[in-house]
Amino acid sequence: MAAPANKTIGDLNGKWVMNKTISSPVEPGLALQGIGWMTRKMVSLATVTLEIKQFTAPPSPPAEPSATPVTHVEIEQTGTGGMKGTTEKRCADNEFRDHSDWLFGHVKGQSRWIRTEDISDEFLKSGWLEGEEEKTGPNGESHFLSHVESYDAGWTATQVWGFKTDKEGKRRYARNVVIAKGAERVELQLWYDYIE
Repeated sequence: MAAPANKTIGDLNGKWVMNKTISSPVEPGLALQGIGWMTRKMVSLATVTLEIKQFTAPPSPPAEPSATPVTHVEIEQTGTGGMKGTTEKRCADNEFRDHSDWLFGHVKGQSRWIRTEDISDEFLKSGWLEGEEEKTGPNGESHFLSHVESYDAGWTATQVWGFKTDKEGKRRYARNVVIAKGAERVELQLWYDYIE
C-alpha cells in the first residue's frame, strides 16, 4: 500500500511491511555479513514487519543531563515463519552506540538527519523524491542516515531512508542500503507498504 501523504521522514510512526515483490533480494547482503545459509533462507522467506515509534527526547544515554532533545527512532522488527524479532534503537545525534542482537552480533551504530546533497555515494543518493513536502526533518532534511559497523565480522552497512515513487507511480517509504566488507559491496533497495 502506498504511503499516506501525512507519512514523511519526519513521521514514520506506524506499521510497515517490506514489499518483497519490488525490494532487492536480501540474501546477498546477509551473506556478505557472514550470516549462515539456514538463517539467510529463513530471513529471505519471512515477511518482515516494522513497528516504528519516532519521537523527540534527550539522547539516550545523554552526553550531559541538560542535553538538547533529538529524534529517536525505535523499531520492533518481526517476521513470519518463526523468525525471531529484533529491536533497533536509533538516536539522531551522530554518536556511535553499541548494540547486540541474535542476527548481526556485536555492532556499533550512528544515525543522523541528512540532505540529498550531503550524500556522496551515488547509489545511496539515487531515486528520492525531493519536493518541499519531503523535507520534514528538524532542519528541512529529506533523509535519515543509519551507519552500522560490525565489531566481529568486519562489515559496514549504510542506509539512507526516505520516500520514492515506485514503477506504478505510488509514493512509498524506501531505504537504499550499501553493505561493504573490504573490496566487496552489495547494494539493496528496500520498499515498504504502510499498514497502519
